[in-house]
Amino acid sequence: MEETTRNDIRRLLKVFGVQADEALMAHLEKHPGVPVLRLRITLQDLTEYSSQATEAPLHFEVEGEVRR
Repeated sequence: MEETTRNDIRRLLKVFGVQADEALMAHLEKHPGVPVLRLRITLQDLTEYSSQATEAPLHFEVEGEVRR
């Protein structure tokens, strides 16, 4: 199961990376006067756990800048 899990994770990250790149490039084209974009990328678990779940769902953020 570990190989399947890793492949699923990599597939999701690859799709996200390609789509995020396209979205960011389009956004930069619409805002030519902005020298730096400050971004927050969030990974949020949307799974509906049972009411007995004791841990908080996965939530991960990365912040950074995209310079021109």
